[in-house]
Amino acid sequence: MSNFCWHRVDTGRIEVEHQTESKADLPVKPLQPSSGSSVMIEGHGLSKYYGPFVAVDDASFSIPEGQVVAFLGPNGAGKTTLMRMLTGFLAPSVGRAAIAGFDVRTQRIEASKRLGYLPESGPLYPDMTPLELMEFFGEARELKPNVLKRRIDSVVEICALGLVLEKPIGKLSKGYKQRVGLAQALLHDPEVLIMDEPTAGLDPNQIKQFRENIQRLGRTKTLLISTHILQEVEAVADRVLLICNGRLAYDGKLADLQEDGSLEKPFYRLTSESVSAKPAGNDGLPTTSKSDSSTQTEPPEQGAMS
Repeated sequence: MSNFCWHRVDTGRIEVEHQTESKADLPVKPLQPSSGSSVMIEGHGLSKYYGPFVAVDDASFSIPEGQVVAFLGPNGAGKTTLMRMLTGFLAPSVGRAAIAGFDVRTQRIEASKRLGYLPESGPLYPDMTPLELMEFFGEARELKPNVLKRRIDSVVEICALGLVLEKPIGKLSKGYKQRVGLAQALLHDPEVLIMDEPTAGLDPNQIKQFRENIQRLGRTKTLLISTHILQEVEAVADRVLLICNGRLAYDGKLADLQEDGSLEKPFYRLTSESVSAKPAGNDGLPTTSKSDSSTQTEPPEQGAMS
């Protein structure tokens, strides 16, 4: 059984009727940035509704400059949906997001200048070489030729792309494709880097190399990295945002969440199933009834909402 928590939405009144209560025993209390720190990533009451299904429900948090934050949650918890809203690729039903103080909806260009985004399936063109791809993205971002050349040299070194710079991306391994994706996200030297499941599909050696890159980037940038892998969080993060059923279940320091030096027990407890889904109707479709507030609604496929 999946870890979804079903809600119904009366979109006419923009109200959410919660059919269940969260069992999380750790409160959600966003960390306040230390004195003098700039807030680089902000979410204010972010919610996303798909008809009666609530993918993300009232998520609020702020991430100050220089933090490496792990966005942790099981598959289908709402991580990708929330990251898309933070980066401006998906409009929220309610709430707003900001990057380096710029609203991603009303000040999109200014926010994009300060944001590097690596989605789970990166924006790679298989017929291009890594060099051609970076030249294309650099020109699209209107980087001056001398600046673009310098930035390409820099990201090629950071991402170790020298051996494959002139090879078609479609012929590269998964690990190299992920490096190319990271290179395009870093090309314009953004202050904020948001990455969705960046180590998915990589082998242990590739994961180790990627983590080393994250640790190095975390010295100069603000990072938000989504994952469902506990070891990943322990390896790279200072702080954890844990989402379950579309709601933030924990926001705090990694050390405060760990029990006996591990995230395993608190993760299982916070993501434990809170309700049982009502079986679908005879036609295989979810059963819903606006007149019955106790009726539960089956969600879309988890992959579409993760």
